[in-house]
This record gives sequence, structure tokens and C-alpha cells, in this order.
Amino acid sequence: MSALPSRKANEAREIFLAFLLVALGAVAIMIPVAYMIGGAFGSKDTAILFPQRILPIEAKHATIDGKDCFVYKVKDGGVEREMAVVDRKQGAWVYADLGDPSYRRELPALGPESRVLSVTLHFDNFAKVFRTIPMVRYVLNTLALISFVTLGTLVSCTMVAYGFARFRLRGMGALFVVLLSTIMLPSQVTLIPTFVMFKLLGWNNSWLPLILPSYFANAWDVFLIRQFLLGVPKEFDEAAKIDGCGPIRTLVLVILPQMKPILITIALFSVIYVWNDFFTPLIYLQDPKLYPVSLGLQAFNSLHGSFAYLNSAAALMLALPPVVIFFFSQKYFVQGTVVTGIKG
Repeated sequence: MSALPSRKANEAREIFLAFLLVALGAVAIMIPVAYMIGGAFGSKDTAILFPQRILPIEAKHATIDGKDCFVYKVKDGGVEREMAVVDRKQGAWVYADLGDPSYRRELPALGPESRVLSVTLHFDNFAKVFRTIPMVRYVLNTLALISFVTLGTLVSCTMVAYGFARFRLRGMGALFVVLLSTIMLPSQVTLIPTFVMFKLLGWNNSWLPLILPSYFANAWDVFLIRQFLLGVPKEFDEAAKIDGCGPIRTLVLVILPQMKPILITIALFSVIYVWNDFFTPLIYLQDPKLYPVSLGLQAFNSLHGSFAYLNSAAALMLALPPVVIFFFSQKYFVQGTVVTGIKG
């Protein structure tokens, strides 16, 4: 009887330790994200601060008589108050009270350490990014690439996986092993031959090298879809065959409606991959009008690298869409990956 409470205590301890490790990992991952979010709302003043702060803290300003003035902590009559510097004289400054600007005192000059710091959010940073680079064009280019690539990936990988999962021909097993072996082949190995091939076809500096490969399937997505299809009972195929359906009609009318979770998962992978892909567009695209958001952000960083706050604002805007997509699709994503992992 005493062993049961001890076992429960050990399980509770293990769960707590696992939760603690996950929480620490999440905090470690979110620290740079927090700096990026804070920097996106900063300014030139906050960008030069050392050490950097998560919140955009900068010197407080006040407008007195139409002039932008720094605010200092000033001791006036033994009382510390916040006052703005409206004039600088030899050895002394003229300070004005924030509540009553007509109340002014001439007191000794103070150093930067006496300035009042406050959290100031600059929402206009995002508008500055759109005014600096053609962000709308980059986003539209990326959405067009996502549409073509995702469609090609879903169609080609579904057809290939359906063939491997439902048809039994001599050599299918060996052919599937050959397909999976391509996963272990680094993309750098085929980079030069592929580039030369597209160059000879005259497709360099176009979207064709980015889109067409998706219409020839890829081993990873074929494997996921095949594993899912192996879990779909073959009785559905037999019933459709009795009703006069051929293989294609069976796939379209019977199998595809049941593949919703895995197809959404593959589509989500494809969208995030194309949105974040930097290397492939860098190799094939030279015309800025064809740039996706990844190359557009790099071009922006190269031109405005000294404006860290604008770089953070641009990076935050480009990081939000994948997060939003995953947030609304996580149910299908988890369902597709779990079912794929346990079936077959």
C-alpha cells in the first residue's frame, strides 16, 4: 500500500521537472523575441543604449514654448521634481515646471544621468518601413509564390503517395527506398547542377526555378501522406470500385475528404517554408521587383543597417503571419502529425 503513494509522488515530481524544463526553454527562446518586439517600437535614442533594454526606454521630452526640451530630475528648494530645460547659460540652466511652464528657475547644469527616462512606443516605425521599401510588393510576390508552390506540393505529393500506398507492383518497395534516400542528400550537392540546368533553360531571374520543383513531389511530404494513407481502410477503395469509381475518382471522392488534417499540415509546412526561404531566391533572383519578403528584408537591412529599430519593426511584421497561421491551424497540424505518426 505504501508503494502506490510513493509512485504517485515520483510521477508528480517527474511532471514538475518536465514542466520546469519546458518553461525554462520557453523563456530562453522568448528572450530574443522580446528584444525584437521592444526594439520594433524603439527609436534612434534607444538603439544606441548599452546595455540594450527589452522595453524602449528613452529620455523624456516635453514641448515648452514650441521647443522640444529634455526633462531632468531637479532639486528645487529641497524637493525633487521633473523640470524641462528651456535655456542653457554659462554654468547654469533655466528649468521650467511641466505643470506650470511659467514657473522657471535658474539652477546648476546636470549630466545625462539626471534625465528622466520613460517607456515611449513609436508606432510610426512600421509606417516608415512601408515608406522606405516596397513592402507591399514583396508580400504580394511571396503570396503568389506560396500559392503556386503549395498547390504543386499538395497535388504532386498526394498523387505519388497514393501510388505508393495503394498500388502493389514489382519494385515499388525499392523505388520507395530510393525516394526516401533523397532526404539524406544535402541540397548543396545538387545546387550547382540544378542552377546550370535552369540557366541553360533561360529561367534564371524568374520564379520558375522556385515553383516548378514543387510539382515533382518531395520525399518528406510523400512519406507523411503515405503513412497517413496506410491508416485509411482499403475497404473504402473496394466500395468505391464496386460503385464504378476508378483510382483517380476514388482518390478525389473518397480518400481526399479524409485527408484534411494531413493536407493542412503539408500546406502549413509549405507556407512557412516559402515565407522564410532565403537561400533559393537569393540564388535565382536578381530583379528587386521579383523579391519575396525574405530578400526584401535583407535588402532593407543592407541599406539601413544602422537603424536597428526599423530593422526590428520590419522583422516583427514578417514574423507575425506564420505565427498567426499556425495559431489558427494548430488543431489540424497536431492532428495530422499525430495520426501520421501512429498509423501504418
